[in-house]
Amino acid sequence: MSIFTAMQIHTDFNNLPTMRNPVVTIGTFDGVHTGHFTILKNIVDKAKLSGGESVLLTFSPHPRMVLYPEDQELRLLNTDEEKANLVANAGVDHLVVYPFSQAFSRKSAFEYVRDLLVRGLAAKIVVVGYDHRFGRHREGDLVLLKEFGEMFNFEVDEIPAHVVDSVHVSSTKIRNALRAGNIEEANQFLGYNYHLNGTVIHGDGRGKELGFPTANIRVNNDWKMIPGKGVYKVICTVRGDQHTALMNIGVRPTFENANHGMHLEVHIPSFANEIYGEPIQIEFLAKLRDEKKFTTVEELKWQIHQDIRQVFPEVH
Repeated sequence: MSIFTAMQIHTDFNNLPTMRNPVVTIGTFDGVHTGHFTILKNIVDKAKLSGGESVLLTFSPHPRMVLYPEDQELRLLNTDEEKANLVANAGVDHLVVYPFSQAFSRKSAFEYVRDLLVRGLAAKIVVVGYDHRFGRHREGDLVLLKEFGEMFNFEVDEIPAHVVDSVHVSSTKIRNALRAGNIEEANQFLGYNYHLNGTVIHGDGRGKELGFPTANIRVNNDWKMIPGKGVYKVICTVRGDQHTALMNIGVRPTFENANHGMHLEVHIPSFANEIYGEPIQIEFLAKLRDEKKFTTVEELKWQIHQDIRQVFPEVH
């Protein structure tokens, strides 16, 4: 997915440019989806009406990684780069990425507003949900934010409850759908095909031995969420070209002596280019079947033929 707006990305909060009447919303925005796009459209529209610029203030790393480092269950729906592309495509003028830290989490609600919204961004309008919390121990709420708005001369606009609730529900449903391999549902909530970015690496050549050479993929971000084990119909983009392909995510249970760590492999029929070390993007379209342990290698090869025919009916 490419950036087609002139959005500016700012990672140095101490050297922000002067923004014209900033209309700001705030959030982690992991898994930018249809609910988030509604919020982003809100600030873009408000900025146009007020002659200002739209701003998303977000945080990296994900706050849960900092506050609960022992929690290894968190998986990101979007990396920072993916999030930036999606936010840009929504027409936002500025993406401000603030470094989240333990020290930052201890800022009082007053310090949070003074340092980020007033001194840092010079916000004119702040758009947040009815349940927005901020500052140390989440002490700040919408009522307090409006009081600060009167104090510092910025307007506070409340995002309707049904929009905020849809954001929370959708994020949960997206993660659950991906774990279950329900790609169509996840994509529906996202408003685009779930995707991941990686690098093609050397494998053990097992796919080639079977007659179905695969590109083995190392995902660029260790925290990126991977859909559940199984065989998927995907679109892979490599060297700027898109190819419909099959992807297997799993532990190769048929092979007794195989490396049973998690493997991500893509088979692109009629593709023989050397792409080791190349960046690759995978977009998920549908799950074809669960991963299965076959009694013999011949049974596995027969099943792979069926998988290919399911994606490419013209193949006999």
